[in-house]
Amino acid sequence: MKVENPKKSETVAERIRLASTRLTPSEHKLANALLASYPVAGLSSITEFAKVARVSTPTALRLAKKLGFAGFPSFQAALRGEVKAQLQDPIARHQRWSQDAPDAHVLNRFADAVMENLRGSLKLVDHRSFDRIADLIADHHQAVHVIGGRITRPLAEYLHTHLHMIRPQVTLMPAQPASWPQYLLNMKRGDILIAFDVRRYDPRLAEFASLAYDRKVKIVLFTDQWMSPIASVATHAFPLRIDAPSGWDSNVATLFMIEALIADIVDRRWPETESRIRELESLTSALPGITLSGRLRRNS
Repeated sequence: MKVENPKKSETVAERIRLASTRLTPSEHKLANALLASYPVAGLSSITEFAKVARVSTPTALRLAKKLGFAGFPSFQAALRGEVKAQLQDPIARHQRWSQDAPDAHVLNRFADAVMENLRGSLKLVDHRSFDRIADLIADHHQAVHVIGGRITRPLAEYLHTHLHMIRPQVTLMPAQPASWPQYLLNMKRGDILIAFDVRRYDPRLAEFASLAYDRKVKIVLFTDQWMSPIASVATHAFPLRIDAPSGWDSNVATLFMIEALIADIVDRRWPETESRIRELESLTSALPGITLSGRLRRNS
């Protein structure tokens, strides 16, 4: 099976971002209303969809056509297809990719898919938005809280490990939701919550993000091309492509973005980071049998 053509596999949200400079103010208003409640807002009648943003019905039709659809029915069909894709379990994903699979080795097929994910993700990431996110996280005056779901928790842990070395006031949320209210209690206005949530989204995570938003916490979201419901309350979001020829989604594009963000934050705060790492090395050397990487030293 060939890797899907990115132009054919672009989500409606991705098409909106790519067409952003060509939209009229009314179309922008409608597109933003859709993204704020994605994709549900676009699944009602064309009249109801237009009412969401208080624009005319012809505006809704023009938006659909500017996004490359023949009309509103095909626009809605694409959204319904995205809902179906969001709900796919690992068995369904494996069956989809395994049908008519080519003779090429899995390494080649997987590499092709991952490179398409990277290209598709980078095409949609606004550099100015990336810089604003880096500025936000680099500001050590506000605490940073990191949280992930069942599959994305290792990504949250990876980001936390690096941020904890770069700056103070970085907390990794526990995996058990029963403990979350205690952490929510400590979140203050202006703090940052970095959340990871991909398809088969965790409703508990969405509710937690909503409560954090109510406390005026700024939310940075790492999600997929179909966009977690958390996007509706996120200050910034990275919608990254994760589809792969497997029963499981790929985290390569997400990990790439994490590492690029870490590199940028380190550059922005290098004097403070260097001083912090030197102090950490000094403290580590004072504890027998421990190194910065956590490995045991050999006894001499």
